Amino acid sequence: MSSVNGKVVFITGGASGVGAEVARRLYDKGANLVLADLDKERLDRFATSFEQRRVVYAPADVRDLSSLQRLADQAVEQFGGIDIVIANAGIGVYGSVLNVDPAAFKTGIDVNVMGVFNTVRAALPSVIDRRGYVLVVSSLAAYAPIAGSACYSLAKAGVEHFANALRLEVAHHGVDVGTAHMSWIDTPLVRDGTAEFSSMRAAIEEMPGPLSKITSVQACGAAFVKGIERRQLHINCPGWVGLFRWLKPILSTRVGLPLLLKGADQRLAQMDAETAGRHLNARIAELDGR
Repeated sequence: MSSVNGKVVFITGGASGVGAEVARRLYDKGANLVLADLDKERLDRFATSFEQRRVVYAPADVRDLSSLQRLADQAVEQFGGIDIVIANAGIGVYGSVLNVDPAAFKTGIDVNVMGVFNTVRAALPSVIDRRGYVLVVSSLAAYAPIAGSACYSLAKAGVEHFANALRLEVAHHGVDVGTAHMSWIDTPLVRDGTAEFSSMRAAIEEMPGPLSKITSVQACGAAFVKGIERRQLHINCPGWVGLFRWLKPILSTRVGLPLLLKGADQRLAQMDAETAGRHLNARIAELDGR
């Protein structure tokens, strides 16, 4: 029997991509689901595919702590508590520091950083009561930044260290805290970005070796669930991403910097030209404007 059987799992960004794949897999292993997503229509379609007594869901903007708190309270009322919280919701913001729309940059930080804080804050009291597990979704970008993605790199490095600090705060409660780091995954975030911005597509294709490969959501979901069952400190997808945790100090030296700089000026110029006036992809901009 899986260690998640009968557990209650709170997931933001839970209606698509990695969040939805992890939710499906955990549900199949006996978990009860608490799902939040900004896209109400997608969330409704996804959540109603499960047995309703085993799922609680509500559209929520992770920038709004009160909406997440209401959902957490509803989960506690229906299931008695929350065992696992996965702070997964995130967006991409594109463009150089010199040219990116400051409002879009702030949106990226609000969703990708404050959204993680709000998610954890809403669920944490119950997770502590149940000596549970917190998973903060970071990225390979926390280890290896990319020109034109300063907002995303900042956010993902920030939430990694948020998780590291949180781990120290809750260890004496019997709570484990993990971070997940992924390369390119076949999610709406990557698909939308590469479809709308050829500079992003070119950046991926020109990367050396495995860095240019896009991993399936299914493979990523399997890695997540395995890590969640084991309450791992680090979940890497694909597995080689974990090497960059050790390479990170080298990448900012004279040895590593040339690797990051290769072709960056041309790609950045192309990205700035493509993203002028629209630094969020079309789907996220539409949702943000609702």
